[in-house]
Amino acid sequence: MEETTPTDDGLAFENRIDLSELQESVYKIKTQLHKVIVGQKSMIDLLIVAILSDGHALIEGVPGVAKTMTTKLLSRAMDIDFSRIQFTPDLMPSDILGTSVFNVKTSEFEFKKGPIFSNMILIDEINRAPAKTQAALFEVMEEKQITIDGARYAMEPPFIVLATQNPIEQEGTYRLPEAQLDRFLFKINVDYPTAEEELEIVTREQALLKAQKLDQVEKVITAEEILKFRALITNIKVEQDLLKYIANIVVNTRSNSFLFLGASPRATISILKASKAFAAIAGRDFVTPEDIKNAAIPVLEHRVIVTPEREMEGVTSQQIIEQIIESVEIPR
Repeated sequence: MEETTPTDDGLAFENRIDLSELQESVYKIKTQLHKVIVGQKSMIDLLIVAILSDGHALIEGVPGVAKTMTTKLLSRAMDIDFSRIQFTPDLMPSDILGTSVFNVKTSEFEFKKGPIFSNMILIDEINRAPAKTQAALFEVMEEKQITIDGARYAMEPPFIVLATQNPIEQEGTYRLPEAQLDRFLFKINVDYPTAEEELEIVTREQALLKAQKLDQVEKVITAEEILKFRALITNIKVEQDLLKYIANIVVNTRSNSFLFLGASPRATISILKASKAFAAIAGRDFVTPEDIKNAAIPVLEHRVIVTPEREMEGVTSQQIIEQIIESVEIPR
């Protein structure tokens, strides 16, 4: 079915793909979240794009800016299984993945599944677990399966990992390995609310009294619909010159003198997938340079490493990526 969609400049075009159901579902999810969450539009937008792109997201922000609450509300708006894992320094891989338990009745070992066996997994304070525990996530985040005692266990789709971390507090934390960071589609930076939003937060809190915030959110999308929308997004058209534009942005991160480490080919694929989701949510069956720009910073920021000299000068990876994007010629 074809539908006519207006562009920002008022011109209309015909879609080859009907994206109205996807757009309506995204609107419903946002409506449910904004019953409780004030502001944080960018975080919510990127979380929805990550889910539709079949990707994981790392959410970074100081305590109290609704990182955990937003992910819990997001899971409530979706008719899918939800699991929360609090990462601590003494957490072991078996605490996440599961372990083999001896059954006295059958005289055999049986695998008892861990909390990773769910549709949406919230990992709270992911940087508090040591490298051994972090490594346990490598296989499951990339291949959506785990291997225990030679047996393979596949995750039930959709499988989404949303992790939070605090950028300020360093005591009792561990730096995430580059291999782990590369498995996150997005790194989402969460800022403080504005003065107006802060007033709205306390006003709503006062009005809530004893009402539970989670109870206000209704389920508006199913697991089957998420998988259907993901399949739909793969059909979004990307012109060859835009594919070259994505590749040029990523390649430039590897030759930039301000960066010690550039982005991997996985980043190139991630920008492509995310830009398709941005286009679909906007109601277009084709990707524009703006979609690619929207995807590039959250995809690349956590995958590159600033040189020590520039880091000491206060230069951030986001600033460098913005400069790279501006320097790469936009296809016309």
